[in-house]
Amino acid sequence: MAYLSKDYIDFFKELEENNNKEWFDLNRKRYEKSVKNPFKNLVSELILNINADDPTIVLEPKNAIFRINRDIRFSKDKTPYKLFNSALINASGKKDKAYPGFYFEIRPDKINVYGGMYQLEKEKLQQVREFLTSNIEEYYELINHKDFKNTFGNIKGEKNKRIPKEFQEFAKSNDVISNKQFYYTSEIDQKIITSDDLLTVLMERYYIGKPVKDFLTRAYLGE
Repeated sequence: MAYLSKDYIDFFKELEENNNKEWFDLNRKRYEKSVKNPFKNLVSELILNINADDPTIVLEPKNAIFRINRDIRFSKDKTPYKLFNSALINASGKKDKAYPGFYFEIRPDKINVYGGMYQLEKEKLQQVREFLTSNIEEYYELINHKDFKNTFGNIKGEKNKRIPKEFQEFAKSNDVISNKQFYYTSEIDQKIITSDDLLTVLMERYYIGKPVKDFLTRAYLGE
């Protein structure tokens, strides 16, 4: 079953050239028909599939899907709309970008998939670092698994220039401890957007990233 049509792609291509409220209002019904509702159906099905694997995932699509409106309060770019749809499926919903989950955005030219932890508070970051120092061998085993390596590469994220003294020696041979974000990402080809295989491919990425996601969840929860 194809969740998204060619008009999903065309809508965002045209929006890029007409990123203003007047154009959007004229195309609002088209947006709801070709973009908003089909994407909601896709996310709903993804939540059901992920819940079957992880019962902690109990979300309404509205609590996973991000608004198409951009936050322009502190941005020099005042265009009002994003050029993609996105959702974050985790145990806390889209408002918690630190809790490990499955994030994806469908652009007109590709799909980006992410997993991991993004906005960690200071106390949580300390806890995650302590977990890593105690479980570093398991961490390397998971991220070096061929499926994860071939799909996502390495763990990414901005690093702190200065880290607490208790981690400085450890960081000499394990620079991941300097991270303040811990995430992984991959791209999916545009042709999958309108394919019957879209849900299947997204779930494949979910399962490939799941062992690392589960490890990061334990770190986040301090288990």
